[in-house]
Amino acid sequence: MTIPIHPATAEAAPVRDVQHYMRPGLLQLQSLPPLSLYVHLPWCLKKCPYCDFNSHEARAGAEALPEGRYLDALMADVEAALPLIWGRTVHSIFIGGGTPSLFAPASIDRLLGGLRARLRLEADCEITLEANPGTFEKDRFRAYRAAGVTRLSVGVQSFDDRFLKALGRVHDRAQALAAMHEAREAFDTFNLDLMYALPGQTLDDLDRDLQTALDLQPPHLSIYHLTIEPGTYFAKYPPLVPEDDMAYAMLDRITERTAAAGMQRYEISAYAREGHACWHNTNYWQFGDYLGIGAGAHSKLSFAHRVVRQVRFREPGLYMDNALAGRAVAQDEDVRRADLPFEYMLNALRLRDGFALQDFTARTGLPVTAIARGLDEAERKGLIERSMGHVRPTERGFDFLSDLQALFLAD
Repeated sequence: MTIPIHPATAEAAPVRDVQHYMRPGLLQLQSLPPLSLYVHLPWCLKKCPYCDFNSHEARAGAEALPEGRYLDALMADVEAALPLIWGRTVHSIFIGGGTPSLFAPASIDRLLGGLRARLRLEADCEITLEANPGTFEKDRFRAYRAAGVTRLSVGVQSFDDRFLKALGRVHDRAQALAAMHEAREAFDTFNLDLMYALPGQTLDDLDRDLQTALDLQPPHLSIYHLTIEPGTYFAKYPPLVPEDDMAYAMLDRITERTAAAGMQRYEISAYAREGHACWHNTNYWQFGDYLGIGAGAHSKLSFAHRVVRQVRFREPGLYMDNALAGRAVAQDEDVRRADLPFEYMLNALRLRDGFALQDFTARTGLPVTAIARGLDEAERKGLIERSMGHVRPTERGFDFLSDLQALFLAD
């Protein structure tokens, strides 16, 4: 899972002393949540027509990727952010994109070495790298493992050449299968990404994709509904996709077949065998903190009296120039007190197990009364169930998650 990237202004946010974030405020956080690190590597071989992430097609030629300069910018970015996270331990790292596997294993090794030298990492820190079969070379995955990556997430999306072509993917079925076999050989934990409700896809087509995926015995499977996002090629030229009733039937089939294969649906789009849930993404969903570095990356950081969101410069060249000058942050603002309930529920209700009410207070600094009206309405509609200070979405709540989350929007 990558954090959404939004446009940023051309001017840097004011460079603020840590005392600015420690000043008195309206919230009272008794402790800070776990901290993760997100690293954005923004280049791809080709921009997919459905993608709204901050990704840029790599130029051809010897200077296609400015790997060295970009890594220098990332290290400068981390160093400038250190005062905001001083003394805190990083529990997970997620290297997303873009297509991070375009970067050479030596560059990933340099990146992780630089992070270890500057940050306090948990001894068993989960380090995930996103990879695409179209950038796969034999033994490349093993080299990433040797560099310190502990978990690979492979963006297959489909094993059917028809749908791969419709999605604008640069790989084919054979490359996808080869990459997954190599991932299984190189990593104890890896993730396989699939999409459903694709242009022209039938229930039988989905079954074949699922069977192929499950035959590979991935310990973790992420399955996403294809959505038409504003600003994408598909938004301008919409493909004919399955109607909602068919998409719901597909989701039912996915849930049924993954369960039969011994995988638990622990999040709205994530299925895992025991012990293989993604810790990094779970921290997002539990409203943990994350420092985001790289072009367009987002951060969410907690302090004693406030929760702060930051956005880095979006365009890679502009990001590198500003990060190397010590001003990578384009936007920096406190999360409004009134928005915290929705922001928390937007994440926590994605989890099958939901959340404890005491965790809401711990992560937002707000009393439970801030969400009481929304909880009452959600329970009345059969979207949640409550017991012993715990809230979890019902099956109906999972099916109508957006409606459930909207109950907690600020007035």
